[in-house]
Order: sequence, then structure tokens, then C-alpha cells
Amino acid sequence: MGLIGGNVGVQLLDSASRGGTVGYPEVATAYLGRSKLEVLMGGAIWDQIRGRTVLDLGCGYGLEAIEMVEHGANRVIGVDLDEERIASARQHAIDHGVTDRCVFTRESRERVDAIVSLDTFEHFADPAAILVAMSEQLNAGGAAFVSFGPTWYHPLGGHLFSIFPWAHLLFAESALIQWRSMYKTDGARTIEETGLNRMTIARFRRLVARSPMRFASCETVPISGLRRLHNALTREFTTSCVRCTLVHR
Repeated sequence: MGLIGGNVGVQLLDSASRGGTVGYPEVATAYLGRSKLEVLMGGAIWDQIRGRTVLDLGCGYGLEAIEMVEHGANRVIGVDLDEERIASARQHAIDHGVTDRCVFTRESRERVDAIVSLDTFEHFADPAAILVAMSEQLNAGGAAFVSFGPTWYHPLGGHLFSIFPWAHLLFAESALIQWRSMYKTDGARTIEETGLNRMTIARFRRLVARSPMRFASCETVPISGLRRLHNALTREFTTSCVRCTLVHR
């Protein structure tokens, strides 16, 4: 992967990033004043979770989990591996007065009626195992509502490495990692160790095809400026996000 490597690659990355100050944009700003869950999954999501027990897989700071109980979910279990995010989510639940219906934890095996997973499938270390776990926790007749992106071939699919469009594909992994190590101290030696699994649309579809889950629906949402170019042949490069509903086979 990548055409530009070595010290030249590292120097170019550092120059383009202005000394590590320019990188993957803060996508959360896209949802200011809007419901992220509704933007990604559509307004029908509220009917699909109302009165149900929901697992929010990769809940982050818990804002969507709290929003779901405020829109009628019977109970929401937010799961995230990051302890600081879980602590923050618990405080948000207290602030919103929903601790009786909204709980946050690092792990749950409770069976649920619905699963929501936003912006997580490009990060899971073992996405195939996640699909199996989803099938095991989802009650009969339930559904998993999944949206994630950008995928690997998106112009900003490298996340932190996306200091300009497709930078993560133009530069060698070794150069990307060496440049990142100048500003991050976690010792990551590969792109996977930074928390990205290089998820493509084709790979996700293969994973689902081999899993106990199946698509009830699947949509590749085009990047707004590339809508006219978006088709089955170009979608890896022109898709903003994947959104789908998964059910038991």
C-alpha cells in the first residue's frame, strides 16, 4: 500500500499536516443542532426502537442512548470499551434524569430487541465476531441498525491519516505510522493498532454473507459532491457511509 515512503514520506506528511495540526476533521460538527441517529438512520428509527430494549454498541459518550430513551425506548444498554467515555455517559444519564432506563457498561450479554451501532464497524478488531455476538444477543424478530463510515477507500477513509484526500492510500504504512508516532504515544506499529480495520464496502458485505445475520436492507449513501459519479463500480471511492438493517437468517 502507498507509493511514498521513507523519510521523504514522513517529511511530506508532517509538512502537509502543518506539524500535526491538520488531520481528519471533527465529523461531530456535522451533527450540531441535529440528531446524529436520525441523520444516519432516518426518522423511522424512533418507531423501530420505541418500547424496546436496545443495545447501543459503541455508545461513546452516551448521547444517542439517552436520546433513544427520550424517544420512547423502554431501556437502553450502552456498551463501549473506553472507560472515560463510559464515565462521561453515566454522568450524562444523571444530568438527563434517565438512569432508571439507560445504563452504560464495558460489556453486556443481555438479550435485546434491537441493536444500534453507529460509526463502529470500521474500528472493530474482529468484526466477524461482532456479527456473531449481535446474532446471539438479538431476540427473535429483532433487528440491528448499523451505520458506519467513512470506509477505507473514501477520500478521508484514513481518519487521522487523512490530512488530505486519499493521503492514507498514497503514503506507505510505515511512513504513516512513523509520522503518527511524532504526535501519539500509544506505540501503535500498524494501522490496525491505531484502531482502524481498513473496512471496505465489499469486505463488509462478505462478512455479513458469512455471518448468522443477513441484510434486510443495505444502502451506500453517496458523498454529496460525488453523487453523479456514484454507482456500483465507483461506490468504494464515492460512498459517504453505509447504512443497513440486519436480521437473523
